Amino acid sequence: MLVTNAKEVLMKAKAGKYAVPSCNFIDLDSARVFCETAERSRLPLILSFAEVHQTMISLEEAALVGKYLSGKYDAPIILHLDHGMEPEYCMRAMELGFTSVMIDASMMDFDGNVRVTKGVVQEAHRRGVQVEAEIGHVGSNAAESDNSLYTQPEEAARFVALSGCDSLAVSIGTSHGVYKTGTPKLNFEVLHGIADALPETPLVLHGGSGTGDDNLARCAKEGISKINICTDFYVAALDAARAPETADYFAAKEDTNAAIRKVQEHYYKVFGTKTL
Repeated sequence: MLVTNAKEVLMKAKAGKYAVPSCNFIDLDSARVFCETAERSRLPLILSFAEVHQTMISLEEAALVGKYLSGKYDAPIILHLDHGMEPEYCMRAMELGFTSVMIDASMMDFDGNVRVTKGVVQEAHRRGVQVEAEIGHVGSNAAESDNSLYTQPEEAARFVALSGCDSLAVSIGTSHGVYKTGTPKLNFEVLHGIADALPETPLVLHGGSGTGDDNLARCAKEGISKINICTDFYVAALDAARAPETADYFAAKEDTNAAIRKVQEHYYKVFGTKTL
């Protein structure tokens, strides 16, 4: 079931102190596994397509896949654009049927981020689409002592008020990709401050892969409503494809799909995701 109000789903997660996984698909197979697993588990899913993966599958193809699969199953599925880097790309995603988009203008200064995000929000809300934005150095794997890299609560509250975004990705010490120095140390004090400053805004954690089950379980219980997972799915898939007992291409496809499914089921438990 294609969900048209992403914020409502995330606000239920916020109130229930659990998180909904945002799973990045790169082809029909991965998208189908994510949706089938959500259906089997009777749990909500954020089916995400990242702009950076447009070399694997086009935005138009991703929209067709997402809309078809979300209409096929009863599980609540949000079709989300992850890390849209330009307003025009977000607009295209809306036109194609994405029900939620992320505009990532976090590399700009505060005023520039507000300006770009507000422009996307105005067009999205006119279409009934929700918008995720980002503030702080998400994905920098910030050192605990360098608070300048974290999202500051007061700035986050001001940003939401000025931009009108529906959900906000924040920086508390996670990083995209594979961690090279072990499990990161997250700043939960900063998370608590942001959650207190934004009681009506769902918070998002990017870079969930490799962050550690204990960290992610705490995030879900203590203020994060949406957790993005990507790398863990495809590391598990690659390991399955490389297994010595893999007989041929078709067996490899089955094994990689099974590996992706296992990771998703695991994170549903870690996040404490509940039926809507």
